[in-house]
Amino acid sequence: MFLAIDIGNTHTVFGIYKDGKLVHDWRVSSLITRTEDETWLLVKFFCEDTNVKPESIKGIGISSVVPNLTDVFVWMSQRHFKIDPVLISAELDLGIKILYDDPTTVGADRLCNAVAGYTKYGGPIIVVDFGTATTYDVVSEKGEYLGGVIAPGIETSAAELHRRAAKLPKIELHFPKDVIGRNTVSSMQSGIMYGAVDAMEGMIKRIKNVIGQHAKVIATGGLAKTIIKHTNSIDFYEPTLVLDGMYIIYNRVKNKVFTP
Repeated sequence: MFLAIDIGNTHTVFGIYKDGKLVHDWRVSSLITRTEDETWLLVKFFCEDTNVKPESIKGIGISSVVPNLTDVFVWMSQRHFKIDPVLISAELDLGIKILYDDPTTVGADRLCNAVAGYTKYGGPIIVVDFGTATTYDVVSEKGEYLGGVIAPGIETSAAELHRRAAKLPKIELHFPKDVIGRNTVSSMQSGIMYGAVDAMEGMIKRIKNVIGQHAKVIATGGLAKTIIKHTNSIDFYEPTLVLDGMYIIYNRVKNKVFTP
């Protein structure tokens, strides 16, 4: 079995793969104060809850954009699983060519998205990840990572609006009944949610004008499921794309497939 760990700014997602398939996954908050032992107890609990024996895990991959937590999970893997995890970065053999000015600055989650998206659908593709930031990653038909776009995420925008405007409340992130709000909450929901859809559709249009109108668009990330119901610009929804990319990269690096 293989354990994939995606450490994001807001959440950390774990996934367990068996025979090439994701069989279990769970999500927790990315607390930078969490210790190595606390992390181990958390992972151990989830393994036991899903009837997975920790000793059955033979490989671990880590995709992290939070350096302080990266070390914690590396230490946990080494001490409790006796495994040196593979840290996802542009320095690995990813199977795609990175054309970023400095490949080492591309986020590990974006690399996983690009690799998984290209492996599953070929190119050209645009991967839209609705996370703490909304990111767009672009891969050419030849498997070249061309770069992308980084914009404030939907939750980030809503939180910042609440923080900076004294009379604007904290809101739930869902689409209001009507685009024209009749109260402050629905007005904010309309602006944030429909605004996010319009911004996404406009950005996809701009990118397609560069790489071709036949580019496939893949959505992932926490709010993707909500957004795709209100747009025709998304071709595929892949909720576990980062985890899948980690599994693909790990097996490419290790040149093997895990068996029970």
